[in-house]
Amino acid sequence: MAEFVGPRLYSCCKCGNHVSLHDDIISKAFQGRHGRAFLFSHAMNIVLGPKEDRHLMTGLHTVADISCADCRELLGWKYERAYEASQKYKEGKYIFEKLKIVKENW
Repeated sequence: MAEFVGPRLYSCCKCGNHVSLHDDIISKAFQGRHGRAFLFSHAMNIVLGPKEDRHLMTGLHTVADISCADCRELLGWKYERAYEASQKYKEGKYIFEKLKIVKENW
C-alpha cells in the first residue's frame, strides 16, 4: 500500500516552521543579501516588517522584510512595489534566502 506523501515544503532553517510550498516557486535565479534566493508567489507563517524603499540590483523597490512567525528569524523580503515597469511582476511576491530555508517532504 502506498504511503501518503504530503506537499513538498520549505521551512525556517532555525525552528522548522513551514513558510512556503515548493509549488509556489516562481524563480530560483535571484540574489539575496547572503547569496542565492528564490522568488515565491505565496508565503505562510511569516511576519512582515515595515515597508521601506531599497535600491536592489534591479532598481528601486519598496520592500518589507519577512521573518518567521515562530522564532523571528529574518528569511528575506516581500516586494510591495516596483518602480520600473519591467519589474512590476515582483509586486506582492516573496524572496526567501536559500540559506534561511530548508526542504521538507522531499
